[in-house]
Amino acid sequence: MSKLETLLTQIAQQHLGIETLQTRRSDSLDFHDVAAWCVRDALEAAFKAGIEEGRKVATSEKANS
Repeated sequence: MSKLETLLTQIAQQHLGIETLQTRRSDSLDFHDVAAWCVRDALEAAFKAGIEEGRKVATSEKANS
């Protein structure tokens, strides 16, 4: 599993109560009812993770210059 897939799975687990993002070919396992505020929290967590990753890349590039 890639770093991104791992991060997205962790966000889904923590904020949406979704065990896995893998397709399991079962409606009861692949479709989930989640509250709007949980979706908002998950999106915010993903956004913040993106900002943090961007900072790491920028710092790394600065150090290599």
